[in-house]
Amino acid sequence: MKSIGGFYYVRCDGKMYECKARGSFRKSGSSPIVGDNVTITVPDDGFAAIEAILPRRNKLKRPALANIDMLVIVCSTVDPLPNYTIIDKMTAVAVNNEMTPVVVVSKNDLQNGEEIAEIYRNAGIDVFLCSPDETDEINRLKNFLTNKISAFTGNSGVGKSTLLNALFPRLKLETGVISQKLGRGKHTTRVVELFEYDNCLVADTPGFSTVDLQRYEMIDKTQLQYCFPEFKEYLFQCQFTSCAHICEKGCSVLEALNNGKIEKTRHQSYVSMYNEVKDIKSWQVSTRS
Repeated sequence: MKSIGGFYYVRCDGKMYECKARGSFRKSGSSPIVGDNVTITVPDDGFAAIEAILPRRNKLKRPALANIDMLVIVCSTVDPLPNYTIIDKMTAVAVNNEMTPVVVVSKNDLQNGEEIAEIYRNAGIDVFLCSPDETDEINRLKNFLTNKISAFTGNSGVGKSTLLNALFPRLKLETGVISQKLGRGKHTTRVVELFEYDNCLVADTPGFSTVDLQRYEMIDKTQLQYCFPEFKEYLFQCQFTSCAHICEKGCSVLEALNNGKIEKTRHQSYVSMYNEVKDIKSWQVSTRS
């Protein structure tokens, strides 16, 4: 549930145990991270110990998180305006890591976000239009997150803390603390922790930003096409099996784009991401990520 200063806090049978990790983890170069399922031993006195890390479904490098079900990408209709390239990179990172991407469009009360929402609905991504007075949509999102482990990300100013307080009213009692936890300010300690609110596990990650994900979560060029769900039905209809879906003759993805079945901003983001990694070898991507 939390790691800090060499101590790991593990929830087991409704109790929280302060644990140390066995030295074998350090020797193997692998350490427990928040979200891991682990086995522990609990002595009569002294610290409990983490004995083994069970297989992970996924893992993020920074912030260090494992077994995330949903990556919630928050953008706003205004102030700041949505950056589609960044949002699309985040959805691709989620798909590449076998997480469900969720887009939340905030500040819908200041400007209608339907145009933004439609882009991601057409890509097969769940979208929520949220503002402080739209309790039905907040409740729908909360139900969507129930019994899941979720991490929230988004650029500064999009309203992540406001959204979390709306989702989990108990946070309103801790506004100052939550503000600090969510990384407001340059000197916030990077402590990753899972909090449980109303049967939802939320990864509270100071400094968790799109910058971190872009820097540490690169996607191999051969896998990138699969990280855009709306491409799926067209991928094996191209004239050439080596098609990169950029400008090739006989590309079914480009045909779908021209027919309005794929959003222009989404394809532009794909091209931008492809160009970033096209000259990078697969082994280099795995080293960086």
